[in-house]
Amino acid sequence: MKNILKSIAIMLSCSIMLACNANNNTNTYDLSHNQFTITTQLKVKNPEIKVALLLDTSNSMDGLIDQAKAQLWQIVNELSYAKCQEQSPDVKIALYEYGNNRLNAEEGYLRQVIAFSDDLDEISKSLFELTTNGGEEYCGKVLQTALDQLDWGEDKDDLKLIFIAGNEPYTQGEVSYKDASRLAHKNDITVNTIFCGDYDQGISGYWKDGADLTHGDYMAINHNKTTVHIASPYDDKILQLNKKLNKTYVAYGYEGRKKMELQEVQDSNARGYNKANAVSRTVSKSSKFYKNSSWDLVDAEQEADFSYEELKKEQLPMELKDKSVAEIKIYVEKKRKEREQLKTQINELNKQRRDYIANKTTKDSNGLENAMINAIKNQAKLKNYSWNRY
Repeated sequence: MKNILKSIAIMLSCSIMLACNANNNTNTYDLSHNQFTITTQLKVKNPEIKVALLLDTSNSMDGLIDQAKAQLWQIVNELSYAKCQEQSPDVKIALYEYGNNRLNAEEGYLRQVIAFSDDLDEISKSLFELTTNGGEEYCGKVLQTALDQLDWGEDKDDLKLIFIAGNEPYTQGEVSYKDASRLAHKNDITVNTIFCGDYDQGISGYWKDGADLTHGDYMAINHNKTTVHIASPYDDKILQLNKKLNKTYVAYGYEGRKKMELQEVQDSNARGYNKANAVSRTVSKSSKFYKNSSWDLVDAEQEADFSYEELKKEQLPMELKDKSVAEIKIYVEKKRKEREQLKTQINELNKQRRDYIANKTTKDSNGLENAMINAIKNQAKLKNYSWNRY
């Protein structure tokens, strides 16, 4: 009986130790008593920056949507330089549209375009599919919906932000923006408001009050201002490396081919604004945020639950269908090394590119990108986030 009680005590002690150290990166415990040993390893997740972007897609907001499309990659790149107590956070982005009369009136003329996702190609696709049309713009309703529908989590190190942009009074609709803001504040979610128009008009329309209730930032932007991308002497080299980078992807599974096509379409969408925007996307693709383990063997191989033995022949690309597992591993490893070398080259060129652009940039921009990045950095400081230069 005593031995049984001692074993139970050891197990309870182990449970307490695991709970107290749950936030360590990797912990191993070896407890021995009467030949009884427990060994366990815990791996904690990275802190996350969660950004929900709520965009007014009524008729007058074409400029806002264009800015979002043109500036997505610059925003992603800036987030990639963030650190949280020496850890590199992950980024997840969600997107809602509201104020468009093509949307369901009973649901408040709003729609979740994409829930929190780290799939940058899908996020880009979602943005480029947005179109504008007249409608009712209910800020309180879309805020409440984003708070209810999205998985915000409870990790205290996560940076949880809402950016809502529009140009009508913040008070419209049956749902009180004040109630929604109080709920956000209670759940450690900061609401930042972006009024598309005159600064003082936004204040009189209660956009500033909406931000103040969660200690967020109020900003007014010229949403019709064309995004200016500064060309650099390094752009052509980076774009050439992007073509080579795409060739390191090894599509597998039933969605692999479609995802490779999506990758190319989003490259094309970025080029549609101009060369510098395509360069920004290439830099994003060379960052740790660009993960494609659901369809790319090079990324998938790094996942703990991945097994080559479980791959079916019909899931493989043509060049690997008749290869043995050993031959496939060699092929994938070769692609991995090529990709790592290309990413290193892109990042080195981007350092020079950023220095060049910094010397050419004025500080008077009041577009979406500038507003969001400034707000994110200001609020991140409160949670001990910092920004590396590169």
